[in-house]
Amino acid sequence: MNAVLRFIEDAQATYTEANAASLRWLLARPLLGRGFLNSKQNSITLADYGADDGLRAPQYTYGWIQGRGLEALVTHAAFFAPFEPELAASLDAVARPLYDLLSELWARDGHAYFCYDAEMKPIVAAPNGQVSPQQRPADVYTYSDIFVLKGLVAASARFDRSRLDGYLAHLPALIDAIEGGRFQMDERQLLDPAAALNQPDDFGPRMILLGAAGMLNRIGKPDAARFADRFIADVLERYLDPHTHLLRNTPGADTCNVGHGIEFVGFALDYLPQDADPALVDRLQAILVASFKAGFHLPGVRLAVSVATGEPTSPYCPWWSLPETIRSAALCYELTGNTDVLDVWRTAHEAFFARYWQGEPAIAYQTMTVDGPVDFVPATPDLDPGYHTGLSLLAAIDAATRMGATALPKPTGA
Repeated sequence: MNAVLRFIEDAQATYTEANAASLRWLLARPLLGRGFLNSKQNSITLADYGADDGLRAPQYTYGWIQGRGLEALVTHAAFFAPFEPELAASLDAVARPLYDLLSELWARDGHAYFCYDAEMKPIVAAPNGQVSPQQRPADVYTYSDIFVLKGLVAASARFDRSRLDGYLAHLPALIDAIEGGRFQMDERQLLDPAAALNQPDDFGPRMILLGAAGMLNRIGKPDAARFADRFIADVLERYLDPHTHLLRNTPGADTCNVGHGIEFVGFALDYLPQDADPALVDRLQAILVASFKAGFHLPGVRLAVSVATGEPTSPYCPWWSLPETIRSAALCYELTGNTDVLDVWRTAHEAFFARYWQGEPAIAYQTMTVDGPVDFVPATPDLDPGYHTGLSLLAAIDAATRMGATALPKPTGA
């Protein structure tokens, strides 16, 4: 066995073990309310958040997290079913009632929301910690809508196929909101059509919804994924700096969220066919390599860099950028065999498992700086329920299998 295949097989085994351990950690935690996932644990102190921890407390439910978690649960259940059927059954047993809960909320409001109070009413929190009811304009969409709708689609495809087309029917309105100025990125303020229309023209919404495209292909709904071609073309045309190969957050701006650029590459490659246009693959490869080169400064990938100088403009390195790099690099290396991409994969792999991954418990530090772990919340205080870490590593596992790795356990009865 050559050294490259040995690395790929070792990585495949490591990712499979890490995902199984992380999911068992999540399953072992008591559910919240009527069946919501509970990842409310401080990644540094390992203390569970309690009623006095403000917006980190168990009485607040994050639509982001629950939608992501539902997609992760059902996707991993399908993966583990052949060789870890008991784990798969445990994942389904938690996913099904969560699916019912999120279905109820979606039917009630026609939307999902970033944060709910103990009575499952959408709320918005002021900087001083005071909470008030969230506005619910019917024509404004958010990231929470994306994450929850993705979860509902993935779950209905697994065990409620009769409702799948009904959830897919909501997708065009979400796409139209992104393209029509009715998608509000900041969910920590009141939702308002004027705020959505006047916010910066960030590529983030297109990038996040692009993450649904590969999943739609895998569940046999490729026609629903066709928006991805338009989204990819739009990002490359309006946000890509041709000199640095970095994606600007907004057209003409200097700030680059390198993690989002890397994530965009991974989602695009996850959607594209194996015989994708080589010129397009080359452009995505250039974004991956340039973004990682600019953003990786130990211990991880910085939140932002300057396009003009290539220098980091934030001290923070969130965990999620590294598994997203692993996904993007594995999918890209599968198509190109480029040694620079393999170096990116190896470097991200080493940084994540040597510096972020705790092993016991099977969670990562949420954010680090050069001085070590810091109590800085990237988006929500809840820890990752198998989404950024698990689904990213799962994509790399699948890529490794297609490249000839054989480190996966044998299916039960084989």
